[in-house]
Amino acid sequence: MAIEFVGIDPDTDRDHCPTVWVDLEAQEILFQGWRPSPETQADCEGSSPANGPVPDSETISRIPARMVPMIREACDAIERARLR
Repeated sequence: MAIEFVGIDPDTDRDHCPTVWVDLEAQEILFQGWRPSPETQADCEGSSPANGPVPDSETISRIPARMVPMIREACDAIERARLR
């Protein structure tokens, strides 16, 4: 697996550190984020008729907006890998 670190929340206290990586082989973006409250999870699950409960094999992560540049960088890395 070709996992590459992209970035960590610049305001991290090192105990709570949302992080972004890319898996160039699988062409996937990986997020470490805060676990949402039960209320937020319920809001996400009910936000669309197509949504249902989050399966046990999936999770919701909350990522701060200040990490948007890192998320863009991860998206760009995946797109560059796809073009190779």
